Amino acid sequence: MANEKNTNSKKPKFNYYWIYGGIIAVFILMQFLNGSSLQDAKTITPSQFFEYAKDNDVAKVEIINRHEANVYLTTEAQNKEIHKKSKPSSFIPSSTKLPNYSFEIGDLQNFENDLKAIGKYDILSNKTVSNAWGDLLIGLIPFILLIGVWVFIMRRMSGGSGGGAGGQIFNIGKSKAKLFDQNTEVKTSFKDVAGLEGAKEEVQEIVDFLKNPEKYTNLGGKIPKGALLVGPPGTGKTLLAKAVAGEAKVPFFSLSGSDFVEMFVGVGASRVRDLFKQAKEKSPAIIFIDEIDAIGRARGKNAMSGSNDERENTLNQLLTEMDGFGTNTNVIVLAATNRADILDKALMRAGRFDRQIFVDLPNLTERRAIFDVHLRPLKKVEGLDIDFLAKQTPGFSGADIANLCNEAALIAARTNKKAVEKQDFLDAVDRIVGGLEKRSNLFSVEEKKTIAYHEAGHAAVSWFLEHADPLVKVTIVPRGRSLGAAWYLPQEAYITRTEKFLDEICVTMGGRAAEKIVFNQISTGALSDLENVTKKAKAMVMIYGLNEKVGNITFYDPAGENGFVKPYSEKTAELIDNEIKNIIETQFQRALDLLESKRDVLDKLANRLIEREVIFKDDLEELLGKRPFKTEDEALLEK
Repeated sequence: MANEKNTNSKKPKFNYYWIYGGIIAVFILMQFLNGSSLQDAKTITPSQFFEYAKDNDVAKVEIINRHEANVYLTTEAQNKEIHKKSKPSSFIPSSTKLPNYSFEIGDLQNFENDLKAIGKYDILSNKTVSNAWGDLLIGLIPFILLIGVWVFIMRRMSGGSGGGAGGQIFNIGKSKAKLFDQNTEVKTSFKDVAGLEGAKEEVQEIVDFLKNPEKYTNLGGKIPKGALLVGPPGTGKTLLAKAVAGEAKVPFFSLSGSDFVEMFVGVGASRVRDLFKQAKEKSPAIIFIDEIDAIGRARGKNAMSGSNDERENTLNQLLTEMDGFGTNTNVIVLAATNRADILDKALMRAGRFDRQIFVDLPNLTERRAIFDVHLRPLKKVEGLDIDFLAKQTPGFSGADIANLCNEAALIAARTNKKAVEKQDFLDAVDRIVGGLEKRSNLFSVEEKKTIAYHEAGHAAVSWFLEHADPLVKVTIVPRGRSLGAAWYLPQEAYITRTEKFLDEICVTMGGRAAEKIVFNQISTGALSDLENVTKKAKAMVMIYGLNEKVGNITFYDPAGENGFVKPYSEKTAELIDNEIKNIIETQFQRALDLLESKRDVLDKLANRLIEREVIFKDDLEELLGKRPFKTEDEALLEK
């Protein structure tokens, strides 16, 4: 039995190239036989032919396609010594009447006239001959090439290689999901997922459903059919799915939403059917679809771009498999997306995705836990303050923190350090947020002074505004696209009030206001500042309803349903434009008034910047004294 099994497993694969080669060889052989083997006549000159005709040796001369002549001798002439070498080859059957001679006639009319002149016109006959096999081959060449190209494309799309891959041509409708089961070593577990306690708890419960279903079904409950992981990029959605694959100990099918998309009609739906068929055969099982928005977009939302029938067919099949006739409750579908607002409502309903697990950016406590995970493999100095690192990285996702730790290690290695220090992490934050430092940029004295006053303007305004974020440092060393920067430590808040928005806009306009006061001119260096304040003012007026004249109304359209149609009148559009401009200009004037009253402070900061290029919070306290306002985070830091 073992030998028989080995024999079957080593069965040779059939090579389809032999078929193509055989067909071509047959056509070449037919062409050769038709055009060469049967043409055994001896070649003569026209003058020799006329001599044979005058001697009455020619029974018939046959004109082939108006340019070639085949000569047939009489029986008596064939027995003459001069013509004995003109007999056909012995392997040709005697019943086949073949010509004895052939020659090129030149002009047909002249040849006919010469025959009439010697009185032998009666032996002349005309014949048109076509090479049937050659014509057939020429006609079939386009079809052969077309079939060959089609086979090549199908083999490439099915993932086959080599001559034995022809059997995989029709696997295009098969699922591309990767299977992870007890035979596959998946090292990621829930211990590797830090800072997502709420989301992790929900996902762990799904794993428990599959391990101990009786615990829940005994009380009449039903196992959820699906869970959707929603959140910004880099927050750990796919990492959670990897942890499920490592912990569940059941078959885990993983693929991306784009794996269903194909240029051929019906392929996406076929792959969905095959995926669920495989999962049901191995149930209980989990299917994980990453970036499900590739096939789960809402149907018919944007008619101007035209509908993609193939994508909609794939989505319809997915809806049917998740909750339709014959669905299997032992298959749970996990999916991840950062664009839940564009998904089809039928896909989001209970019974398909019973749970939506929101994976948000980590807060301070969660960032500390994430740092613990990513600092494990690093050689770091003793007593590294992880709490400080967590406070310096507000708004960082888990992926950003992982990149930060790696960048800090690279910076330390670049300077030949034995361990990664606190300053390496701060430099890594600057590198990630601001870009690569460019000390090679050469500024004129006037340009350096302008940049220094611009950044000093930001720092001075922020120091004296209650709701502005606390300053960390100011630099005039160019990084990335910026010529200088003022770094702040944003407060972690879930709501933002109007005063906060206005103070932030005022701080951002402080750089341009300083240029106006000192040089009585403004420069192009405030482009990013203008983009920032315009975005914030627009959000206040159009999204958050924080403008009294426009009122408590929002024009926020996350799904893009309005397209190119404005959801407000022209009069409202004019009011919106005026209010956005009014907010920015009012805060610009506020920054001007503040800096004019603090001109001595502005000059001190600018001169210190020109001298040192980088100043920190301690420098500001030395020059300006203690900041008159304290944020909650600063109060906690002092404690």
